[in-house]
Amino acid sequence: MNKPLLIGSGNRSKARELAELLVALPWTVQSLADLPPTPAPEETGQTFEENAVLKARYYSNHFGMPCIADDSGLVVDALDGAPGVHSARYAGDYGNDEKNNEHLLEALQEVSWHERTARFVCCAVFLAPDGEPHIEHGAVEGHIAMEPFGDAGFGYDPLFVPVGHSRTFGEMSAEEKHGMSHRGQAIAKLCAFLQGLQADKA
Repeated sequence: MNKPLLIGSGNRSKARELAELLVALPWTVQSLADLPPTPAPEETGQTFEENAVLKARYYSNHFGMPCIADDSGLVVDALDGAPGVHSARYAGDYGNDEKNNEHLLEALQEVSWHERTARFVCCAVFLAPDGEPHIEHGAVEGHIAMEPFGDAGFGYDPLFVPVGHSRTFGEMSAEEKHGMSHRGQAIAKLCAFLQGLQADKA
């Protein structure tokens, strides 16, 4: 029987994306929706890594099972790195994608396309109860579009055009996005690590 692996995210869109990225693992992936409700931890970290470790440790210890959690966000050069670790609550309301996107466009309304450089970054963490975190990172460079395009994905996907492409993440299929995204990169590294763990124990 496969071991359980918890996705430590209360964001249903992110949890679904993580489950898609973890599908090849010989683990039984569970989301928080499969378990009794529990309050989310307060994300008090100053970096993506601090918040990712905080979430992984909280959910792993609370439910007594190995957990994968990530913290990710959008870093915009013209805004001195904002929204950064505050990406999910940039406009004030946590997880309000529409307001966050509107707030970002307002902040960049006087900024030309060539100056709208940005990157999505992700820190993903695997942690077993009372264990040490295994940490991986991913990043993808791009630009912020002048207006939203596409309704796929979530968060800032309709505004982010990765380098070398003319479409936003919001216009791409899940497979296209996963192949280049910040989260896809970080989770691919975690999957390789977890597959190595399984091989060592076989």
